[in-house]
Amino acid sequence: MKFGPVPIDDAEGAVLAHATTAGDRRFRKAHRLSGDDVAALKAAGVREVVAAVLSSDDLGEDAAAAKIAAGMSHRNIEVKPAATGRVNLHAETAGVFTVDAKMIDAINAVDPAITIATLAQHAPVETGQMVATVKIIPFAVAAGLVDAVIEICGGGEIFAVNAYKPVNVGVIQTMLPGVKPSVLDKTLRVTEARLARSGGRLTAERRTPHEVAPVAEAAAALARDNDMVVIFGASAMSDFADVVPAAIERAGGSIVRAGMPVDPGNLLVLGTLAGKRVIGAPGCARSPKENGFDWVLDRLIAGLDVTARDIAGMGVGGLLMEIPTRPQPREPLPAPQSARSGPRVDIVLLAAGRSSRMGGPNKLLALFDGKPLVRRTAERALGSKAASTIVVTGHQRERVRSALSGLKVTLADNPDFADGLASSLKAGIARVAPDAAGAMIVLGDMPGVSSHDLDSLIDAFRRSSGRAVVRAAHLGKRGNPVLLPRSLFSAVAHLEGDTGARHLVEAEGLDVVDVEIGQSASIDVDTREALEGAGGVLQD
Repeated sequence: MKFGPVPIDDAEGAVLAHATTAGDRRFRKAHRLSGDDVAALKAAGVREVVAAVLSSDDLGEDAAAAKIAAGMSHRNIEVKPAATGRVNLHAETAGVFTVDAKMIDAINAVDPAITIATLAQHAPVETGQMVATVKIIPFAVAAGLVDAVIEICGGGEIFAVNAYKPVNVGVIQTMLPGVKPSVLDKTLRVTEARLARSGGRLTAERRTPHEVAPVAEAAAALARDNDMVVIFGASAMSDFADVVPAAIERAGGSIVRAGMPVDPGNLLVLGTLAGKRVIGAPGCARSPKENGFDWVLDRLIAGLDVTARDIAGMGVGGLLMEIPTRPQPREPLPAPQSARSGPRVDIVLLAAGRSSRMGGPNKLLALFDGKPLVRRTAERALGSKAASTIVVTGHQRERVRSALSGLKVTLADNPDFADGLASSLKAGIARVAPDAAGAMIVLGDMPGVSSHDLDSLIDAFRRSSGRAVVRAAHLGKRGNPVLLPRSLFSAVAHLEGDTGARHLVEAEGLDVVDVEIGQSASIDVDTREALEGAGGVLQD
């Protein structure tokens, strides 16, 4: 093919590169000129046109695109007619799209004139959705190049839509004190909607205590009567021997993979039981937003196997949502706010514990740099961007209060401190200001947490408009402090025993932002050795 200016006397059969006018007639781009067309152009005074002149071994753009599309092997895909050098291919059914990336790359490497673009590997598709397009860039292409592409296409199936299958799914939801039935009901509705889009059906639900034995029993029963079992833990997996993976194994199943490189969705568990797949859903699966749970669920419903290696390969592209604390966010962050601007945050400093592992002395009164630990922690809280600091006291109340003498903190007494952590959380949250958007729970025995660390959490909370849960982290592992949005306060009021707020975070399905603050997120001083190693001196 030759492209460029063509004398009008030689233009018959040429393909116009641009729209051209001859009197009242207008010839569109890519129009092949006939003898009558040339005569009309000459009569209008046109001396030359910019056009493509095809040689005998060239195929026109439409013919080339159609021939390539016809030479492809595929499933559940409809080939549309060629137009303007393009053939579009559409899904004939809903399902999961799969593609042989090596074949696509090989075709696109034949010549820049021939291109194929597809959806991403394992993309979910709906009936009628375009999944691929063949495009010939110039007006014609050498037949030999098209033949080279056809030869590559002969290597096997190039892409397919793997149709969703009608599967029956049984759901288990575990319970801990403070988990509201409304949260479980919402989870059920979200799950039903997820399954409905792929033709699946939720057939049964069981609610059990968050313990290995009852979860194992429920899983075994549901696996007998369903194609798949999904377990929503009241507290997401924090260890590979935690309740959900342990229950799958107790029931006679095995773990394929615990944990996945997709965020949100990191805490997913995939196992098998009685030949059926079992998914331990991450907390984010309670939300309808896309997360790693969808990636696994859709593939399984489409009849595709999901192996440990498959999950390990999901990391590239696995960051599904913006994290406000990323070193290089996708979009510019808002300008820094002044210390007291933005949604109000109060700090709840827990200082009511009995220091039972110390064998007598109160660790909060241990001296660090000459100051009682509880005072030093309170001073750092007061030095942060928090609007106020509430200190919850209980064990040795008067001594702890004396250590705080002169500090502008709000004291909240917890007479039920011996009942466990939940009572202190409730006592502190009850004193948070009515206009506070969130409360940061600070443990009194973490000497490494600085005012700057606290500010980092508050800044992240404000960037979420006061809606996300914000957790301190070290090397990707969650720690303390934790900043809770007001939407969780009512659930905290229902906690009992030595239960913290962690499972509430997972159960509510809220966005969670982890802020890296270093080792201080995980260093506490529960034992004499830990306290002395951190530089503390116990007092009688």
